[in-house]
Amino acid sequence: MIQIIAGNKGKGKTKHLLAMANDAMNAAHGTVVYLDKNSKHMFELNRNIRLINVSEYPVNSTEAFLGFLCGIISQDHDLEVVFLDSFLTLNEVQSQEELAELIKDIDIISEKFGVRMVLSVSMDCEALPETVRPMVSLAL
Repeated sequence: MIQIIAGNKGKGKTKHLLAMANDAMNAAHGTVVYLDKNSKHMFELNRNIRLINVSEYPVNSTEAFLGFLCGIISQDHDLEVVFLDSFLTLNEVQSQEELAELIKDIDIISEKFGVRMVLSVSMDCEALPETVRPMVSLAL
């Protein structure tokens, strides 16, 4: 239940992600969460979407990021979808292998708890690890 929006920096991924989040909120029966590296998009999101500025928390490794994500999921049983903007910046990924493993772990968590995850990844689709390319729903 992972969707990836892939494309190099400046291609409009955030614009698409914001529109998807607002559309999801309009159709949601539960909670929608938007994770970002800052709060600058606060006024572009539906006021019912929970914006979390991840940089305010000590998330400095992929393990810490997974724990942070699990904490969000565990505190809200009505959570339907999580949007993760600037995904590579949010979690300190150091290599292609680490990226593939992290996305695999997020996919397992997503399936187990029934929460859809939409990731904005600043990387060309062809540069993504081969195992995650099928999850790309939009390549810019």
